[in-house]
Amino acid sequence: MTSLNCTPIVRHQITIGVQFFMVRLNSREKIKAVKRYVEGREGYKTIARDIGVTPSLFYTWIQLYEHHGEKALEKSYTAYSVDFKLKVIQFMNERGTSIGEAAAIFNIPSPTTLSKWIKLLETKGVDGLKPKKKGRPLMKKNKKTKKHTPDKGSTEDLQAEVERLRMENAYLKKLNALVQNKEKSPNKTKRK
Repeated sequence: MTSLNCTPIVRHQITIGVQFFMVRLNSREKIKAVKRYVEGREGYKTIARDIGVTPSLFYTWIQLYEHHGEKALEKSYTAYSVDFKLKVIQFMNERGTSIGEAAAIFNIPSPTTLSKWIKLLETKGVDGLKPKKKGRPLMKKNKKTKKHTPDKGSTEDLQAEVERLRMENAYLKKLNALVQNKEKSPNKTKRK
């Protein structure tokens, strides 16, 4: 830990603890770091601090390496089936393994994935474990409905015509009233 002392006027003392800044490492760098640990010269917390990751994440990499070798640390995108998810959760329940151990045994890169599966199973049942479609939902094609135009001379047509004429008449009356008010107004300005 580092201690910083402020100016004598302020007299505050600030202590800064260990902070981890998550760094993205490629698979080669991960393997190299894990091999440093396996050789036994350094502890996993020291190596984790050195490469800029949390000790728990680095320990997960170690477990994956021990169970599956270098291939486990290579980036892979896997879609897990519902049966596989249930098998992993059942294995954990029967053997009493931790989430981290189970993730390592079944080559699941992140233990939080297992936590999510367990939570989904508890809250939504087996249906919660089914894969969901990724991305934005498709927009439904909106078929423009043709406006119903009444036949010429029908009652509907005549009623629509009367309504249109009423609106036009009301508009013209208001416009006429505005023009008259403007002419009566004493503050007329002349246009050039």
